[in-house]
Amino acid sequence: MSSVKKFYAVKKGRSPGIYTIWAGKDGAQIQVQGFPGAVYKGFKTRKEAEAFMAGPMPEWTFKNTKKQELKYDKTDNTVPVPDLIETGKSAGKQILIYTDGGAIGNPGPGGYGIVIINGKDKKEISGGFRLTTNNRMELTACIQALKSLKKPSKIELFSDSKYVVNGISKGWAKRWRKNNWMRTETEPAVNADLWEQLLEQCEKHSVNLNWVKGHAGNLYNERCDQLVRAESSKKGLPPDLNYENL
Repeated sequence: MSSVKKFYAVKKGRSPGIYTIWAGKDGAQIQVQGFPGAVYKGFKTRKEAEAFMAGPMPEWTFKNTKKQELKYDKTDNTVPVPDLIETGKSAGKQILIYTDGGAIGNPGPGGYGIVIINGKDKKEISGGFRLTTNNRMELTACIQALKSLKKPSKIELFSDSKYVVNGISKGWAKRWRKNNWMRTETEPAVNADLWEQLLEQCEKHSVNLNWVKGHAGNLYNERCDQLVRAESSKKGLPPDLNYENL
């Protein structure tokens, strides 16, 4: 029996309602992508979608402080996400990945945070280094997220780093690699070691990178930021050798 989800209930978005397609100008995606706190979910039947629309709003609790602290229950599996998307006449399982990275002082002690959503399963990954940069941690977050997957997968990856998203989506990193990691004729590309790893992972998987605004109420972006801050503050972090040995 097919598990394709043919109805998309947008409970909170630009135009709430039930949609029969995900992508396109008349689909659900445009109603929720980039919309802070969007609530939506895919269903196999209209009856299920209507029940979701009529039901209570999922309870996500934020504590808004200057430090952007977030109350988050990582065992909660009620957050609606589009785990299936339609592509023409076929559909494939889609993994959602949220990443963030940062360094205190830039450069300074830094960390990366990852939330991976695969259907009802959620997984968190984090790590840090004693001396690194914001951009290196943003790149590392994406690399480690993709490396953690056991087999080639279809992925929607969300990052608040335009440096990372544009570097892949606009083909900058591929051009630098083709030019032997030179950004211009006289200027080498920065973080070439990490760009090379990220390109390898993107070529292994089917990855669509999306930019999201940081600190704007996105549940998983906020959680990744929380992981970054926790890792950056740890004592005894290992060295980012490729950075420290420059």
